[in-house]
Amino acid sequence: MSGDLVVVGAGIVGASVAYHAARAGAVVTLVDAARPGAGVTAGSFAWIGSSGVRTGPAGALRASAVDEYHRLEAELPGLPVTWSGSLSWGTTDGAPAAGPGQEIVDAATVATLEPNVAQPPEWAVWAPGDGAVDPVGVTERLVEGARAHGAQVRPDTPVTAVRRDAAGRVDGVETAAGPLSAATVVLAAGVATAALGASAGVRVPVGPSPATLFRFSAPAGLVRTLVNTQDFDLRQIAADQLIAAADSPERTLAAVRSTFRGAADVELLSSRVSARPMPADSVPIVGPVADVPGLYLAVMHPAITLAAAVGRLVARELVDGAAEPLLAGCRLDRF
Repeated sequence: MSGDLVVVGAGIVGASVAYHAARAGAVVTLVDAARPGAGVTAGSFAWIGSSGVRTGPAGALRASAVDEYHRLEAELPGLPVTWSGSLSWGTTDGAPAAGPGQEIVDAATVATLEPNVAQPPEWAVWAPGDGAVDPVGVTERLVEGARAHGAQVRPDTPVTAVRRDAAGRVDGVETAAGPLSAATVVLAAGVATAALGASAGVRVPVGPSPATLFRFSAPAGLVRTLVNTQDFDLRQIAADQLIAAADSPERTLAAVRSTFRGAADVELLSSRVSARPMPADSVPIVGPVADVPGLYLAVMHPAITLAAAVGRLVARELVDGAAEPLLAGCRLDRF
């Protein structure tokens, strides 16, 4: 791959690739149809966790997520990350089981961690290393970091196709504002990656997976950790606001009010449905496309969780020519 590259998609994954590649010395142009982080990134619950996940083709990649965000915090001071830990209960039948980085806690410990829970469960799973990010804030900080290392950023510039030369090699992209030349193109455009791949003759098996995010008014300190139950994923994002990943606004509001003391006046402020990019087998698709020299893919769920790790590893593959073992199970040729 050439160090002269265009990254298509300024969500958190594309921004991370652009930052890490520019930091490694590549000549980078980051281009997006809107503003950085304005798409599906903005509608993410943004849970960052490595605990309990060790299996599958991307298990080791997922297990690195927390350490990679701590690294990124050191590189980009002021990164908006909150390490609150996560507390889960009632999500499975029977007694809970603790995975790596987790522990089983009793009702008294739950009451200490979440003092406003009305009826603490007998048992819960506590993952003290988990956290969450402001996904748009992290994306913007990554873009700032990419710019500081010389990257050009072109927002509000829709990419319409991948360009190939007479020999079939990538030589840039077509945009609504005209062509952009580059020897390497990274498609990190979420669900749009499928159509852009098709423009280069490549089938990328990724489609939309709807995800709903609710925002609620809330008293300060109502929720202390990241709470995961059968009704919602819930966390406090400001002194007067909560966000929840769930399915129904009415059921979620009722569950919040019944789960926490002092939540009687919680009200729904807004809801947002986002189309998460979901590969056909739910495993990230990351790596070069063998049949189209110069084309590289980076599309996945959970994108927020994996962005710090994937950005660094992709940059190493692009700039240094390394074949990263953590990405070995994520290649397109598995389909």
